[in-house]
Amino acid sequence: MRDRPIVRSGITRLSKDTWGSGRGIWDAESEQRTLTVDNVTVTEEEAGGPVAVALGLDDGGTVLVRRRRYLLDGRPVMVATSSFPAELARGTAIANEDTGPGGVYARLAELGHEPAHFTEDVRARMPRSDDADALDVDAGAPLFVVVRVAFTAARRAVEVNEMTLDASAYVLRYEFDA
Repeated sequence: MRDRPIVRSGITRLSKDTWGSGRGIWDAESEQRTLTVDNVTVTEEEAGGPVAVALGLDDGGTVLVRRRRYLLDGRPVMVATSSFPAELARGTAIANEDTGPGGVYARLAELGHEPAHFTEDVRARMPRSDDADALDVDAGAPLFVVVRVAFTAARRAVEVNEMTLDASAYVLRYEFDA
């Protein structure tokens, strides 16, 4: 994987041109390689600290939580946990294991909550035991943690996604005009 890292283009992958056309945001990154998503779970939970704050939920508010692991060419490279306000996502295709063409952003758009703005915070840390197990990495292998918040044009937060990436598998690329 070090010879062929995943080039994660933070801006291009979130473009409406990608998910709005029914493509997954992973399509450009997988470059004819085999992408598998496993360990998908969807639950309703009480929103915790930073997620509740980011989504503007009161204490005790509930979120629909989607957890999954991504493998490229059979190797685990990322685990992700997305949280959506439960009142917005409950009973929709977002609650399904397979959300359909264009993924959750296309489903949010169909619900009238189209993502129009994103923030991503990137930090690094060492693996915890659950990371080491899920990503099959050593305790000394660095990880990237990317926390993305998706907002509507009215600046309503509709998703918080925390992604933990095996740093040896990725190049994080941000291209933009001056």
